[in-house]
Amino acid sequence: MADKKTGIDQALIRDLANILNETDLTEIEIEQEDLRIRVSRAGTPQYVSAPIPAAAPVAVAASAAAPDTAARISKNALTAPMVGTAYLSPAPGSRPFIEIGATVKEGQTVLIIEAMKTMNQIPAPRSGKVVEILVEDGAPVEYGEALVVIE
Repeated sequence: MADKKTGIDQALIRDLANILNETDLTEIEIEQEDLRIRVSRAGTPQYVSAPIPAAAPVAVAASAAAPDTAARISKNALTAPMVGTAYLSPAPGSRPFIEIGATVKEGQTVLIIEAMKTMNQIPAPRSGKVVEILVEDGAPVEYGEALVVIE
C-alpha cells in the first residue's frame, strides 16, 4: 500500500490539457487501473452519442437545383459543435454578430450556442462572405446541424 500514489499527477493533467489545445477537442478522458481523469475546456462539456446529420430544407429538396445547393451548403457550412440554443447577437436587442453579405475573418465569432447555461462563442472556420444564415435567433440546434454558409 505504501507504493500507491496518493497525489494527483499534475504533469499528466498538463499533458492532457496540451492535447486539448493542440487538437481543438473540448474534452478528453483517460482511465488507468483505478484512476480516471477527465479534462475539459471550462463550460463546454458535450454529451453527444453520435453526430446527427442536418435535414435539408423542404424547398431546397424539392427544387431541380437541390444537389448543387445541398453540396454547396454542406461544403461551406459552419456546423454546430454541440447541442444547444443558437443566438445571433451577444445580447437581446443588440446588433447581430453577422449578416448576409458580411465578410468574416477566420476565428471571428459568428454566433453563440448556449449549452448547460454556458454561452459558447462559435468562431468562423475560415475567412469569407456570409451567404446564408440557416438558423433563427433563439432556435434549438443539434450537433452537426448546418448553421451558416461562408464562401
